[in-house]
Amino acid sequence: MKKMTRIEQILAEALARGESAGCPPRLAGAVRHAVFPGGARIRPQLCLAVAHACGDDDPALADGAACAIELLHCASLVHDDLPCFDDAPTRRGRASVHYAYGEPLAVLAGDALIVLAFQTLAQAAAHATHRLATLMTIVTRGVGLPLGIVAGQAWECEPKVSLSAYQQAKTGALFAAATMAGAAASGGDPEEWRAFGERLGWAYQAADDIRDVAGDPLLMGKPVGRDVALSRPSSAAELGLEGAITHFERMMDSVLDAIPSCAGELALRELVRIEAARLVPTQFFDGSQRIAA
Repeated sequence: MKKMTRIEQILAEALARGESAGCPPRLAGAVRHAVFPGGARIRPQLCLAVAHACGDDDPALADGAACAIELLHCASLVHDDLPCFDDAPTRRGRASVHYAYGEPLAVLAGDALIVLAFQTLAQAAAHATHRLATLMTIVTRGVGLPLGIVAGQAWECEPKVSLSAYQQAKTGALFAAATMAGAAASGGDPEEWRAFGERLGWAYQAADDIRDVAGDPLLMGKPVGRDVALSRPSSAAELGLEGAITHFERMMDSVLDAIPSCAGELALRELVRIEAARLVPTQFFDGSQRIAA
């Protein structure tokens, strides 16, 4: 089974369990709207790729970890788009959850996705409880206090924050959780994979900063110019657009350097190169500094 097909299937199965009889229909609809259709699904792709590199001796547990990571990412996007934060009208090329279902259901949908993520992980580990504690620790650190994505969101509410601290919590933490969880699900050493995930997350945030300045909202599926409008820390604001692109390229080099020597090393390097080209293509168009998503 292709990796993306595998990811879509495990997500669909997780949502189906939550949509059983008795679930409020509009809440179920809001949750499904938040997850499908998805974006690049890079976090679960990373989780499964690392699991494969570590032997993938428990595919069901790796699936559960990958699904949990993606559900938590989707929850963060729902909350990020709320009026109290970005007030974004679109996400992934269509109405954001709060625009489609209203703010109360958007809050509840994000909360439901967080709970569903941990339910999914616990169920997947029912036959491998000796790995569950490590996986729970990895995933909770990626999303909670003091350095997870909730902290990244909270830094936007502080009067001062360093760019590196913001990027680490906002994006790096969940990427690290994805790579480390993939290793832990397959009996590997998660610490060996921390740097790879963190650095890739930092590069992703730098790319997002660039595209917020120079991207095409139709191609990206979400508004641009939000970092400036909301006075957020940004690589583009701190380094300028050209400086941010140079920073991104250096970060991607450091990502490749952080891949541990393993059976899946070549496949991981190829995945990183494909993502780098997708995130910040080298070709500009229309005589402007716009970058395709």
